[in-house]
Amino acid sequence: MAWSMDFIDLTAKAEKSSLDGTDLKILRALQADASRSVTEIAQEVGLSQTPCWRRIKRLHETGVIRSVMARLDPEALGLRFTAYAFVKLALPSTANLDRFDEFVHRHAEIVSCERITGAVDYLIKVVAVDIADYDNFLRFRLLATDLVSDVQSHIVVSQVKETAALPLPEG
Repeated sequence: MAWSMDFIDLTAKAEKSSLDGTDLKILRALQADASRSVTEIAQEVGLSQTPCWRRIKRLHETGVIRSVMARLDPEALGLRFTAYAFVKLALPSTANLDRFDEFVHRHAEIVSCERITGAVDYLIKVVAVDIADYDNFLRFRLLATDLVSDVQSHIVVSQVKETAALPLPEG
């Protein structure tokens, strides 16, 4: 049974890695602006509409494209405070890792979370209205759990670059 699961995983990876130059052009176009029509993207990459739509559909089906969403401007929404916090769990057991993962998913102000190696267990990115809002999040949500033993906050003073676009190979 384990062999068949490994085979399925390897098959999916092989499908994802067999992207041709046209697939990469489509992915670059979608990363730049996914709100454009298939017709516009097809023109940009040198395809007609139907083959372009089929390729985009295949990229979704194989999981290369996970989702399409609107990127919002936090400043325009009054969210002018961003901090990165290194979080150390009191006891980094499997159960507590799972509980912290669930905590992260329940709190919209945590916009990014990675489990990392080293002296701490997680790096989270928190977006808030202001420093008082962030302090409330820390005091009454994050530190109110019995999961966390330490938080080291790093406040963003200026954003130099932000992108969700992945570096794609030239194709």
